[in-house]
Amino acid sequence: MQLSPAHHDERLTAPRSWWAIAALTGLACALMLLPLGTLPLLAGLIGGTALAGLVVSSYGSQRVRVVGGALAAGEARIPVAALGDPEVLDAEEARAWRTYKADTRAFMLMRSYVPTAVRVEITDPADPTPYVYVSTREPQALVAAIRAAQGRD
Repeated sequence: MQLSPAHHDERLTAPRSWWAIAALTGLACALMLLPLGTLPLLAGLIGGTALAGLVVSSYGSQRVRVVGGALAAGEARIPVAALGDPEVLDAEEARAWRTYKADTRAFMLMRSYVPTAVRVEITDPADPTPYVYVSTREPQALVAAIRAAQGRD
């Protein structure tokens, strides 16, 4: 399916190494229950792996979308009319905005395993949020979609 320039849809998934850690967590749970017998060992393996996998899946799976005239990043839905000009952040600049340049009032969908991001000022005077910081693997595509939705191709 081809998306129009005003649409962007991306899922920020957890890296493979996190899934390996989830499997190792299940193994550790199984080993803790080894002295209790085979059945508790299997229950620990299955339960620990499932629980760790659920945590990785829920944290590591966030959507970033521009659709219907709004930027949807995680739980936030922000109309593009309330957004200023988006700015692409390379890996170094994104790290700076995640750390010492960060404003505590900003909405930030940060994923440290995604090196690049987009930062967009909030222009709505009634909103105390100064900007939106969104981790994205496709910053140029996200900026293009926001600009197209704003009518600033």
